[in-house]
Amino acid sequence: MFDRIDRLIAWAKGHQGRKLIRFTAVSVVSTVVSVVVIALVYGLKIIKGEVEATLIGNIIGAIPSYTLNRRWTWGKTGRSHVRKELIPFWTMAVLGIAFSMVGASYAKDFVHTHHWSHLFNTGIVDAANLVSFAVFWVLKLLVFNKIFQIKEEEEIEEKLLVEELPPTK
Repeated sequence: MFDRIDRLIAWAKGHQGRKLIRFTAVSVVSTVVSVVVIALVYGLKIIKGEVEATLIGNIIGAIPSYTLNRRWTWGKTGRSHVRKELIPFWTMAVLGIAFSMVGASYAKDFVHTHHWSHLFNTGIVDAANLVSFAVFWVLKLLVFNKIFQIKEEEEIEEKLLVEELPPTK
C-alpha cells in the first residue's frame, strides 16, 4: 500500500499530476464562483428564473476559469491566441453552460411542481448546476490539455525541477 502512495505522490509532483491538481483547483474556484453567483442572484430574487440565474452564474464563473487555467495550469502568458485558445475554450464553456441550462430546466420543473421554501429551491438549482458541470469536467480536462499544450514534457519537467530549487543568493 505504501508503494502505491509513494507512486501517487511521485506522480502528483510530476508534470501531469501538477496539471491535474491545478486544473481541479481551478474547477473548484470557478464552480464556487458560479454557485455563489447563482445563490445570490436567484436566492435574493435578483433574477427570478432558474435558467437565467444559472446562465449568469456560469458565464461569470467561466472568466476566472479561463484566466487561471491558461496561466496557472498550462503556464501560458502573453496574448491569448484567438483560434487556438479563445475559440476552443469558449466553445467548451458554452457547451458546459448549455448542458447546465438543461439541468436548470429540470430544476425549474422540479421546484415548480413542489412547494418548498425558496431557500431549498435555491439549493436544488445550485445542485443541478453542480451535477451538470461535473459531467463536463473530464471532457474539459482532455480538450484543454490539447489546447494549451505547447512544450515537450521533458522541458516542462526540467522547468518544474528548477522551480523547486531554493533561490540562490
